Amino acid sequence: MDARFLDGRSARAVDADVEIDAAGVHVVAGDRILSWPFKGLEVVVEGDQARLSHRSDRDARLILNRADWEGLGGTHTKVLSRRRRTIETRLAVGLAVFAAATVGFVFFGIPALSGPLARATPPSFEVGMGRNFDNQLGVVFKTCEGRPGQQALDALGDRLASGTDTPFDVRVRAVKAPMVNAFALPGGPILITDDLIRDAKNPDELSAVIAHEVSHIEKRHVMQAVWRSLGIGLLLDAVVGGGSGAGQQAVLLAGQATDLRYGRAAESEADARGQELLHAQSLSSRGMASFFARLGGEAARARDDDLSRVAEFASTHPDSVRRARVARAAERPGGASLTPTEWAAVKAACGPDDDKLIPIIRRRFGGG
Repeated sequence: MDARFLDGRSARAVDADVEIDAAGVHVVAGDRILSWPFKGLEVVVEGDQARLSHRSDRDARLILNRADWEGLGGTHTKVLSRRRRTIETRLAVGLAVFAAATVGFVFFGIPALSGPLARATPPSFEVGMGRNFDNQLGVVFKTCEGRPGQQALDALGDRLASGTDTPFDVRVRAVKAPMVNAFALPGGPILITDDLIRDAKNPDELSAVIAHEVSHIEKRHVMQAVWRSLGIGLLLDAVVGGGSGAGQQAVLLAGQATDLRYGRAAESEADARGQELLHAQSLSSRGMASFFARLGGEAARARDDDLSRVAEFASTHPDSVRRARVARAAERPGGASLTPTEWAAVKAACGPDDDKLIPIIRRRFGGG
């Protein structure tokens, strides 16, 4: 019986003569003579070929015509091939179960653990993390120079935070950024973009946004988002290989997709708590519904091929229309959060909109 033999040490196949008797398979390949007993013999039959190996020399392979092999050793072929297929099936099932468990842990386990982890995080650690985040963002999002407006924003943040149960020093400031957005950082900082300040129609709308972000800090939603992002990043890095280029890219993409974003439950909780904070200070909460309603309407009208500044806020604060409806049902009248003088100072804090810089920033940082 003619066959080809590979010793596993080189890629060169050697012509071989094969004989089979009651003791096993005997191979003469060049200057090598091998005898493989049936015990320990592994046979894989695929297409018109049969591939033989033995546990005594797992690197070596004997390849011969399937018809030749089955004509002499068909009984062994069927038994051993079925055993091999069983092993391969079990391996495939095991890998599928592992993949399903990994996906389940990413999308269900990590979000479920992020809350307890956030509550267990020492405040001092969160403050330090927030300071690092703030410093990094400060390179891109420059603080607005209007000091009277900044003082008015920070004072409003202090007033709202005074009614919370939080260990953090809430600090609000306006920054220059090409998007309508507001976001809280770990440990207390809240950044309000100049585009959002320009789009706010009155102090009630701006105070509603700030109250919402203060609530995220109090409920430690910010740290939950950080843990969720960190957990997914570490898991992806473990799966694709730590330190590899692909692993690092996957971790970066995971961070960009989840960083400082909240689930629907967290957003709803921050909406309701934000209105409570406004009510506790006898301030009007009517701005939340009007702000969300306008965002929802403008985002819906935005053309797909345009960069909608409104869509920037909607992307991190989803379901604006639904949330506006819920907020309107709970809103109450109250005093103004800012005096006319303070409102004018806030509006002027960031100066005129420099349209020349915005396209450059967007190209540099992927805004569209």
